[in-house]
Amino acid sequence: MQETKSVGSGRLQTVVRKSIGPVFRRMFDLTILGLENVPTDGPAIIAANHTSVLDSFIVPSVLPRNISYVGKAEYLDDWKTKHIFPALGMIPIDRSGGDAAAAALDTAAALLDSGGLFGIYPEGTRSRTGHLYKGRTGVARLSHRTGAPIIPVGLMGMRDIQPPDAPFPKFFNAATISFGQPLFPDEHGDPGTDPMAFRAMTDALMFRIRHLSGQQYINRYAPSKAELESQNDPSVLNERYDIMADKPLDERRTGTDLLNA
Repeated sequence: MQETKSVGSGRLQTVVRKSIGPVFRRMFDLTILGLENVPTDGPAIIAANHTSVLDSFIVPSVLPRNISYVGKAEYLDDWKTKHIFPALGMIPIDRSGGDAAAAALDTAAALLDSGGLFGIYPEGTRSRTGHLYKGRTGVARLSHRTGAPIIPVGLMGMRDIQPPDAPFPKFFNAATISFGQPLFPDEHGDPGTDPMAFRAMTDALMFRIRHLSGQQYINRYAPSKAELESQNDPSVLNERYDIMADKPLDERRTGTDLLNA
């Protein structure tokens, strides 16, 4: 079957997937589960938890097709990321204007309408504590607008490899990427008649991600680094909060356990 090309997905991403992807799997001791839940063509939304800067590199490297994300345009001002991120499929969005959210939604919708694969982090930012936070409804709005299914993804162990603000990753640490069964926009109400439909679908998505990632869920939006630092307790930035944090990764629930639960 011919691979569907994602609008916005960069040429370098194909090289990364097909050549560097297997290296990543060994370098970071990756276990991949449920990849059959990702459609080989047609529009779909990949929705994952987000605890490490590596997430946006590792997830595309294990997928069977190219994927695109929207990202802040400021990345283009940094020499370290101005070329690599667009080449890997990032679509830059200027977040300084009041219509940034609408612009991101329009860009993602155009990509999905063309049959592409789109990646999103429903929490809206990286979790700096290790918790899974309340999802924003943009992912559900996008699914309803385009008819694209949402594939929940749970990343387990990525924060151990490279937590927020760590300059370099720790190689050969184990991590698991679990792709769950898709959610479809007609499963959680009609937003035309039910004002809670978007929230219901988003909450259902976060519930699935929680079971795939093994994280503890916090029913509030993810705090920023500045908000955490304002608590005058720097230790909170490095403390782990996932459900089985006191156990080593190989003793926590595995992705297989969670997928079969």
